[in-house]
This record gives sequence, structure tokens and C-alpha cells, in this order.
Amino acid sequence: MWAFLGSDCLFFGALISTYLVHKGKNVVGPYPEDVFSIPVTSVSTFVLLMSSMSMVMAYAALTRGNLKVFRIWLAATTIMGMAFLAFQVFEFRDFAQHGLTPRTNLFGTTFFTLTGFHGAHVTIGVIWLLSLLFNSYRPGQVTAERHLDVDLAALYWHFVDIVWIVIFTVVYLFGVFEGF
Repeated sequence: MWAFLGSDCLFFGALISTYLVHKGKNVVGPYPEDVFSIPVTSVSTFVLLMSSMSMVMAYAALTRGNLKVFRIWLAATTIMGMAFLAFQVFEFRDFAQHGLTPRTNLFGTTFFTLTGFHGAHVTIGVIWLLSLLFNSYRPGQVTAERHLDVDLAALYWHFVDIVWIVIFTVVYLFGVFEGF
């Protein structure tokens, strides 16, 4: 898992670097300040960060042997992950209505590629969490003694959250506020 996450760091590093290299080189709009809604994206960021906290709570419940509480927190994590994805779909649709698509300009291409791949990672995480939730109802599959699958899923989920913090800061905040 650590090797995979290391390679994923390089992957996202390349996507973020590409975004930064092409930042501000658009000949035509729309530009970040024309389409970004920092309040909306801040809410979706908060939801994703809270999902990291609920993942910690799920893991803690599992290690204490409380499967019922584990399921509640894992379901909460999954719901928050799906809510984040719903925000992303809403945002992509809104941007398209404002004329920003991957074909519009360099900003559109690099933005949709970067955030789309992050969304794909969140989707994989949600599917993984759902599989753990369903497996927790099968006797002996998810227990306090047998929790490596949960360890790995939690590590992956926290990684996806950390990547979003970087994307939110570099793309959204630096993209809208001058001087960055």
C-alpha cells in the first residue's frame, strides 16, 4: 500500500505541476475567478475532511471490538464521500454551464484532469468502504483481530483527503486570490 501511495503521490504531483505550469496562460476565458465558488467548494472540502474524522472513529470502534459503532461510522464516512462526489458533479455541471469544459482552454483541460482523477480516487474509496461495510455483516470477515483491510482502506482514504487539501489550496485558493 505504501508503494502504491508513493506512486500516487508522484502521479498527483505531476498533475498539480502541469496545472501550475499552465496556470495563467489562457488566451480565452472563462478563468478560475469566473467559475469558482469558494464557499461551495469549502463546504465540500469540509465534508471530505469530516469523513476522515469519521474514518478514525470507525477504526477506533473496530479496534475496541464494537462492530455496531464501526458500521455506523463507516456508513457515515461513505455517505460523506458520496456527498463530496455529488458536490463535484454539481460543480462540473455548473462550470460547463458557464462555458468551461476540458476543451475550452488550458485551465479547463488541466482543472478537469486533476480534479477528475481525484474524483475517481474518491469513487474507488467509496466502493472500497461499501465493500467493507457489507463484509462486516458476514461473520468473521471484519473483526477487531482481523482488520488489515480496514487499516489499508483508512490509509487510502486519508491519502485521498490530504491530496484534496493540496488541490483545494493550489487550484481553488491560489486560483482566485491574487498574489498567490
